[in-house]
Amino acid sequence: MITRAVKLLAIFCAATLAGGCAHTVAPESAISATRADELQSPAQRVEWTAIAAPGLPDQRITIWLPPGYHDAPDVRYPVLYMWDGQNLFDPELTHYGKAWEVDDVLTDMVASGTARSHIVVGHWSPPGTDRYRLYVPQFAESLDGELLAANVEEMAGGPIASRALLDWVSDTLKPHVDAQFRTLAAPEDTTVVGASMGGLMACFAAIERPDVFGRAGCVSAHFALVDPELAMNHSEAITAAWDAYLDAKLGGPRERRLWLDHGTEMLDAYYAPWQRAVSEDLTRNGWREGVDFSARVYRGAEHDEIAWNARMAEMLAWLWREEE
Repeated sequence: MITRAVKLLAIFCAATLAGGCAHTVAPESAISATRADELQSPAQRVEWTAIAAPGLPDQRITIWLPPGYHDAPDVRYPVLYMWDGQNLFDPELTHYGKAWEVDDVLTDMVASGTARSHIVVGHWSPPGTDRYRLYVPQFAESLDGELLAANVEEMAGGPIASRALLDWVSDTLKPHVDAQFRTLAAPEDTTVVGASMGGLMACFAAIERPDVFGRAGCVSAHFALVDPELAMNHSEAITAAWDAYLDAKLGGPRERRLWLDHGTEMLDAYYAPWQRAVSEDLTRNGWREGVDFSARVYRGAEHDEIAWNARMAEMLAWLWREEE
């Protein structure tokens, strides 16, 4: 099992990585297999590190293979892509001691019959200002107003590269994941989820690349784009930017589903007007609330992985529900 994963990674590196590639495969003893049948092979995490990507910082990817993946060679799996991949699995490995614990959420959902088994692909965000410039939508570089433009420039610390990152994930990473693992590759089987700036990037992915991502969870998404207090003082400009962008790029649902949400504490306390504005844009473009998109508010929820973990199953169940 581990030997096979290493061989697959070697193929990936040789084909795409001019800058070299380091990798690890987590030992079975370190991997959660909660509620997996004792006859199943356990879940497995594979790490792809130091991936050279043109015009981007080196990339790191964590891939989680669900319990039983190695037992049925003819079974193919839908895929969940997630931003901020360093915060997905183990709280002891994160900066703040908090994680989505997505492996436990998915294992519980499969055990309860509310979800199919999924492969998870986590994209690690880089530290510092690189995270902002990679995750803020490209149109933020054209925000109207000197103060807004200066704030974007300060927070980005360099050229905005979200479109370049999205294209690398869509056109380089995803084809290799699909080639090396038994995936279901269609948009309706490909979900993208993130929170905060990652939530913003999840929406950007579904809007810009409907050929790749058919489901998106935009959790505590930073639709304010800039410093939230500055955004409140320039609400007309921020709203106008979203109106123009979504009217130009969104189009109709075309079988896509979007989930928007926010809490009411910490950074999420700023998010209500921006989620309402985006929801209005969705409606204006023919998206039906409750069918094509859902916009939720979680009273008392904070802006952290513990809060996102608590509502992740509800979000995924809505995104992955059977056709109505």
